[in-house]
Amino acid sequence: MNEVKLQLFAAEQKAKALFEAIEEKGLIIAGKSEEQLCNEIIEIAKNDFGAENHWGKKIVRAGINTLEPYTADPENLILQDGDIVFFDFHPVFNGWEADLGRTYVLGNDPLKQKIKADIQAAWLEGNEWYWKQNSLTGAKFFEYAVSLANKYGYEFGNAIAGHIIGKYPHEQPDDPNDLCLDVHPDNNSDILQLDKFGNERHWILELHFVDKKNKIGAFYEQLLIKEIY
Repeated sequence: MNEVKLQLFAAEQKAKALFEAIEEKGLIIAGKSEEQLCNEIIEIAKNDFGAENHWGKKIVRAGINTLEPYTADPENLILQDGDIVFFDFHPVFNGWEADLGRTYVLGNDPLKQKIKADIQAAWLEGNEWYWKQNSLTGAKFFEYAVSLANKYGYEFGNAIAGHIIGKYPHEQPDDPNDLCLDVHPDNNSDILQLDKFGNERHWILELHFVDKKNKIGAFYEQLLIKEIY
């Protein structure tokens, strides 16, 4: 693993530890709002993990809000017994970006437990597929992510299926309207190409599966990496 990927991997491990701390503290419970839980996560990230900066939007979504895409700002809901909940956080650790998404179920509803398990399995499948590609456009990768959702019986719920990540702040396109650094259906550039300085780019795969009939969604996101720990 090269130095950049080691740093990104270390940042991701801290993000995983943050989420594990939230679970261990028993904070994902019915009766509190999405906003309250989000603020509690931010405080723990700062006080226990030293992460004061977040390079992207901080998201806690529960219930019907799990159907909403990243760009939406739905009404702040109160977590209910039996809810499905997901997190999408972008903390910065020691100057390196993390981007982690996970889904939780408050209870044993089989449909909610299934979508949670399915999206994790689909992510692992997508990660394995990615490393077999010799060239890959953002559009082709997005198409593949949509096909994964369909394969598991869901719709894809977001406008993109991933993006680059790096040292904070990560690389930006020369043209802000250029989609070359997103896994987007209109990105026809090869995402496996080196950046303009000749460095390898590092990519996040983010999956958002939605089941509109049952009004539930799930989210799973992390760094694409050959060695899964």
